[in-house]
Amino acid sequence: MQSPDVVTALAALAHESRLAAFRLLVQAGPEGLAASRIAESLDIANSSLSFHLKELTHAGLVTARQEGRFVIYAARFDTMNALLGFLTENCCGGAPCTPANPC
Repeated sequence: MQSPDVVTALAALAHESRLAAFRLLVQAGPEGLAASRIAESLDIANSSLSFHLKELTHAGLVTARQEGRFVIYAARFDTMNALLGFLTENCCGGAPCTPANPC
């Protein structure tokens, strides 16, 4: 993952509602959740949620797919793992993480 993509992803997550939505989608797994279910679970208005999900999608953290009349959103675990990898890439000065040297 390149620095500009990392900055975009972190900026998208740097909002309470977007972070909550992303965490909910991570918990939901690859199946994802309907937008209406996300709004209900987080007590967010549909119009606000739509904006937040668009930001997460633009950052590559979330995908959307149509299932009938519902839009299902799911976390992109590949992007999440790449982001975590970027953030921890030089953990412990390059030394392996061990119980004696936790990262």
